[in-house]
Amino acid sequence: MNGRCVITVGDLGEFGVVARIAGRLPQGGTVLLGPGDDAAVVSAPDGRVVVTTDLLLEGRHFRRDWSSGYDIGRKAAAQNLSDVVAMGADPTGLVVGLGLPADAATGWLDDLTDGFRDECHLVGASVVGGDITRCDLVVIAVTALGDLGGRAPVTRSGARPGDVVAVAGRLGYAAAGLALLRAGLAGPVELIDAHRRPCPPYPRGPEAAALGATAMLDVSDGLLQDLGHVAAAAGTALVLDPEAFDVPPVMREAARLLGTDPLEWVLSGGDDHALAATFPDRVRLPEGWSVVGHVIEGEGVQVKGILLDRGGWDHFRE
Repeated sequence: MNGRCVITVGDLGEFGVVARIAGRLPQGGTVLLGPGDDAAVVSAPDGRVVVTTDLLLEGRHFRRDWSSGYDIGRKAAAQNLSDVVAMGADPTGLVVGLGLPADAATGWLDDLTDGFRDECHLVGASVVGGDITRCDLVVIAVTALGDLGGRAPVTRSGARPGDVVAVAGRLGYAAAGLALLRAGLAGPVELIDAHRRPCPPYPRGPEAAALGATAMLDVSDGLLQDLGHVAAAAGTALVLDPEAFDVPPVMREAARLLGTDPLEWVLSGGDDHALAATFPDRVRLPEGWSVVGHVIEGEGVQVKGILLDRGGWDHFRE
């Protein structure tokens, strides 16, 4: 034995854990009442509140031997904050429910909390409260809140024939990183890091709303599958141009190592939390958006010159 004493969440007890978490979470300007009461109070200047929720299970959505507590906190926050900006809203707060094994180290919990804090800081949001319980595995439930700032919400159902399809953010990076980890490889590190910690293009969501986006969503389950939701909701067809997608050298190198086509990661890989939106073709899109297709009469998603089954992630099929 090395003589080190590891303090666990079981040693602290429920209220000690709650106090430890709350002490690491600064509160932003939208928070009127933060952790410590029966409920938090968050301002809603617009008069409407955007709400989304997500659940992450150890072994299903993350592995503690692949990702640090800090990475997991960043990832859990990011995938919910991204859903808020995909509605064209500005994130304001998160409520987090945690299930933790009693033997989880408090240092790991500190890292998890700091991950939530730092990801929220990117968008001016705060962790305003939550709950904690004992569990055999780590379970993280997140509810995110957002404010529309007077804008109409951008839903999935507004795409119209003649619109262009555009994307912002990275596509395929997280899927490539996961494939590398599953193969027992340690690199390219940039892709593995993308699986551990996504980098959503947060400013692009409210920007798209201001530009007049007709539909938008967060790409969490793969571009083809998620755009399929847009097509179904709008009763239209989306046609993508495979030549419009930039496949970076690092992804081509990973594909060479694994003997696969990197375009599969770009079109079907999830967890990057890019944004995909449709815009009237007259809209001049700023830097950060790439036009990758257009909307036509019909149904479903098509990729020019490629036969596909739509791919993507389905929690009950994988």
